[in-house]
Amino acid sequence: MSRPSTPPSRRPQIMLNEPQRRVLMQLRIEGSAPRTRLAQLLGMNGASMTRLTQSLLALDLIEEQDSIDAQARGRPMVPLTVSGHGGWAIGATPHPGWLELVIVDFRGRPLVHDTTPFDSPDPRIFAQTVEARLQAIAATHGFMRGKFLGMGVAVPGYALPGDRDRRIVVDRVAGWNDVPLAEMLADALSMPVWIENDASAAALAEYYQDGIIGRYRSVLTLFLGHGIGGGLIAERDLFLGEHGNAGEVGRLFPGHRARPSGIDLLHVLREAGVAIDSLAGIEALLGSHAPLIAAWTERVIGQLEQAVMSGTVWLDPGAIILSGALPIALLQRIAEGLAERSRLRDDGYRSTLPAILSSRIGSRAVVIGAAMIPVHAVTASQGAI
Repeated sequence: MSRPSTPPSRRPQIMLNEPQRRVLMQLRIEGSAPRTRLAQLLGMNGASMTRLTQSLLALDLIEEQDSIDAQARGRPMVPLTVSGHGGWAIGATPHPGWLELVIVDFRGRPLVHDTTPFDSPDPRIFAQTVEARLQAIAATHGFMRGKFLGMGVAVPGYALPGDRDRRIVVDRVAGWNDVPLAEMLADALSMPVWIENDASAAALAEYYQDGIIGRYRSVLTLFLGHGIGGGLIAERDLFLGEHGNAGEVGRLFPGHRARPSGIDLLHVLREAGVAIDSLAGIEALLGSHAPLIAAWTERVIGQLEQAVMSGTVWLDPGAIILSGALPIALLQRIAEGLAERSRLRDDGYRSTLPAILSSRIGSRAVVIGAAMIPVHAVTASQGAI
């Protein structure tokens, strides 16, 4: 069955064939590898691999690394790796009162992280603000507009039936509700635009971290931000589900009850008399309010245990990653608690259970993941994003 054509608003600037994409993905998995190993891993002959790598070298998407024995053993043994020079990608997301933007290179390394005041529910104002910041950043850092692969935008909301680019979102960006966001923003910014749920974007960022993409094919990410969401990587691709809403784990925790979310922790702290209005203020309270935060953490571990068990039995992921806007130390404590409960559960199950890990990039996972969407669109199988 043929895949549906990619909408113009989500068409990457660089179009590769499937063998080229396979080589790129394998290099992301391996980190670096000579042509001979790539040919062996991908089941190709040496001549085909030479042609493929030459084309990717010409596009500046991969590069050769220095090797001590390269001259003695010939060019096939020179290690290749993904190059950062093939293009840049932008990630953007609105927060209460501010806008966050990041630019990554083709390897996925963040080059610029930018924040600016922003408090409009209108997506057109969002596009204008992004455009202004991009012009300022380009002037400062020398980015050439033609090398941008596109922009990923992470939104706090779920997709409507039949159209991933139309969303139901939170009240603070109410103007984004049920409008063709990707088309609207792509027209305003004159570049390809992808719209994705913030937790799914975070899952992509977490998966592309060193030590994850090279080790696991499938990963479940639980994102604890203002709310709670989830994102799935299945067989090294973002899995969105039939309607684009896979990972909507927030529905397991109704908003009128205590939830494993950042807003819930703020509510607990305020009830204890703490004057706090932002998740950014929690880290400073980890010491002074340790007993209160520890009690909340134990409750959250208990709440998330069922979600972890369900994700494990349905998806069989290699790893489960706790990510979000909470302090990294707190995410680590929650991950450790879930891992301990998993170890202590004696149900006679003898197969491998997923590793339970905490994020190393924390609150930036959303905007980094948004920026990785255009990069992933070049690397992943045709039509995957």
